[in-house]
Amino acid sequence: MTSSLQRFRHIAVEGPIGAGKTTLTRLIAARIGADAMLEQPAENPFLDRFYDDMAGYAFQTQLFFLFQRERQMRSMAQPSMFAHAVVSDFMFAKDALFAKLNLSDDEYRLYAQMHRPIAAQLREPDLVVWLRAAPRTLLARVRSRGVAIERGIDLAYLGRLCDAYAEFFDGYDGAPVFAVDTEQFNPLERGGDLDELLAGLEGFDGRRGHFGARADSAFG
Repeated sequence: MTSSLQRFRHIAVEGPIGAGKTTLTRLIAARIGADAMLEQPAENPFLDRFYDDMAGYAFQTQLFFLFQRERQMRSMAQPSMFAHAVVSDFMFAKDALFAKLNLSDDEYRLYAQMHRPIAAQLREPDLVVWLRAAPRTLLARVRSRGVAIERGIDLAYLGRLCDAYAEFFDGYDGAPVFAVDTEQFNPLERGGDLDELLAGLEGFDGRRGHFGARADSAFG
């Protein structure tokens, strides 16, 4: 692993749908010799129904993800499972962000009773890489990949999601956060983009950092 990144035993790549989390997670993990831990949305039996009827299936969808993410995060505490550093395409705290966005007030109160004791037992990442893009850019990416269960995602939902992430990270202090503007960022096709990002991460030693034209305005 690149020596200056060894201090980050768990790097979480976060951001809204279409930001490129999974692609970047795999690329960073491969480059620095870490294990990749990926979300498994296909395991959620409610997700396709949620995108067709968000109000009707938000609670079931959220509970499934809550316990799925709990299992994944607890696995990192087992040395036999992850002997190396880990790069994940999610952080556990995102679960409450989506719950607050999608659940009714009554549903959220019930959800919070289950979420709080779990969150209190789980470690925060050592670094969060927050991927940002405009809602229209995200929608174009979602449409271009043609995933059937994502056909119900619209511009308004992505706008609310981007706002929710911005509000969350504005007040988040659980780990250092490095914001990345992905509007012109394409590490899959341009290896130099990944090189530049990793160089930025290697020199990052504060609580807030940024990469790219729009990322310097990420934090209020």
